[in-house]
Amino acid sequence: MTGEAYAQSARIAERMGPFGGYLRNRDSMLDVVRMHRDALRPIKEDNVQPSLLHAAQKSWDDAVSLGERFGYKNSQVSVLAPTGTIGFMMDCDTTGIEPDLALVKQKRLVGGGVIKIVNNTVPQALMKLGYPPEQVAQIVDYIDANGTIEGAPGFKPEHLAVFDCSLTSMGGGRSISWRGHLRMMAAAQPFISGAISKTINMPEESTVEDIMEAYIESWKFGLKAVAIYRDNSKRSQPLSAAGKKEDEKTSTVATPAAAAAAVVAVAPLAEAAPAQQNLFPGTQRRKLSAERDSITHKFSIGGHEGYLTVGKYSDGTPGEIFIKMAKEGSTLSGIMDAFALSVSISLQYGVPLRALVDKFVNSRFEPSGYTGNPQIRYAKSIVDYIGRWLGGKFISPDYLDADAAAAVTTETVPTVIAATPASLAIPVEPEASTRPRAAIDDAPSCSECGMLMTPNGSCYKCANCGSTSGCS
Repeated sequence: MTGEAYAQSARIAERMGPFGGYLRNRDSMLDVVRMHRDALRPIKEDNVQPSLLHAAQKSWDDAVSLGERFGYKNSQVSVLAPTGTIGFMMDCDTTGIEPDLALVKQKRLVGGGVIKIVNNTVPQALMKLGYPPEQVAQIVDYIDANGTIEGAPGFKPEHLAVFDCSLTSMGGGRSISWRGHLRMMAAAQPFISGAISKTINMPEESTVEDIMEAYIESWKFGLKAVAIYRDNSKRSQPLSAAGKKEDEKTSTVATPAAAAAAVVAVAPLAEAAPAQQNLFPGTQRRKLSAERDSITHKFSIGGHEGYLTVGKYSDGTPGEIFIKMAKEGSTLSGIMDAFALSVSISLQYGVPLRALVDKFVNSRFEPSGYTGNPQIRYAKSIVDYIGRWLGGKFISPDYLDADAAAAVTTETVPTVIAATPASLAIPVEPEASTRPRAAIDDAPSCSECGMLMTPNGSCYKCANCGSTSGCS
C-alpha cells in the first residue's frame, strides 16, 4: 500500500510538481524510497503469497523509477494509527502488530452487565495445533475459569509461547517480552513512511535501566516512535487482564441524592403502616392530586432518545418526574426509573428543586453528546441534561447555558433536606472544585478511564491513564 501510494504521488507530481522543499532534498528522499524498496529483498516466497509479493515489488519499483523522473507530491504517505484502538474498533482480537491483550476479555451487553469470554483465536489456534475438539473445549473452560492457559488439562508446555499475550493474567505468569513488541514493530516499520502508534507493555517490576534499554533498542531497530507503559504505573489504567474479582469495601458519601435514596428505601414502610406516615418529625409529604397538570419533554443525547414528564402542583411547581428511555436495555431503564422515583419523593418531602438540580448539573458519564436542543446543545450525561432542563424550566434560564450553570452550581447554597431524627441526620459539606472551571466545562471525559482530560496541543490528553483524544 505504501509503495503504491508513493508511485501515485510521483504521478501526481508529474502534473502538479513535487512538494515544497523536494528539490533541496531530492537525493535524500530518493534514498529513503530505495531503502523502503530494498526492505522487500529478505522476504521469501515461502512465507508470503507469491502474487502478493510480486505486486509489492512492482509497486516499489514503480515508486522509485517514477520518483527519479518526477519527484513526489507527498513527503510521507502512510502511518499506523493507534494499533490497539484499531483492533477494538474492528471488534477483532488482534490486527497482528498489536498482540492480543489477554486470553480472556469482557464484553458489555446491550441490556446491561458484562460477559467474560475466551478470545475467538484461542480455540482456532488449539485446533490448528492438533488438539481434538473435546480437549479444546476442556482447555477453553479452564481458561474461562482461571484467566490463563498455564496448567490446562492436556495442554503441552511447548505450545505455551503461542498463547502469550501483552499482559499477564491476574494470578501472574507468562507474557510477551517487551523485546517481542519491538521486533514486531521493526518488521513493519520499513514499509511505513511515518511512525507506528503502539504501546510497549512492560511488567510492573521493570527498572529504570530496562526502560532505557527499551528506548535504545527501539533506536537500533530504526523505529520512528515508541510509547512505553509499565503495568500498574497509574492509579487506574484503561486495560487489564480479566481475573477473579475480590469483594471490595465501599464507602458512602453523604449527599442530597443519597439522602433522597434513603427516603425511597423507607417509603414503602410508610404506605404499609399508616400510623407511621410521618417518618421525619416536623415534615409532611405533600402528595399531588389525583388529576394534575404535566409537561412532557422529548430529548436526544448522542443518539439516545428519551422522554421526560414532569407532574406539577396547582401552583405550577414540579412534584414528580417520569423518565422513559426509548430502545434502551433494561438496566438503564431501571436506573432511570429509580432515579425519577428518588427525585419525585425528594420533591414531595420538601427538598428544594435547586438543591437537586445543582447536584445533577455537570455529572459526566455515557451516554453523552450533542442533543439537537438549541438551548442545551451538549449534554455530559442524561442526568446533566435533565438537571439543566429542569433548572432552566422551573428555576432560572441560566441553567440552560453550560457556563452559567457551572457558575450557579459553584455558589455556596445551604442545602435543606428535611428535619430528621438525630440518628438519621446527614451532614452535608459544600463541595469545592479543585480544578479550573474552564477545564471542567470544555474538556471531554476520557473514553478509557472516564477522568476529565486536559488540553494537549490541538487535542486532549488524560492525565490519569495517558490516553488521548486522537493525537499521538
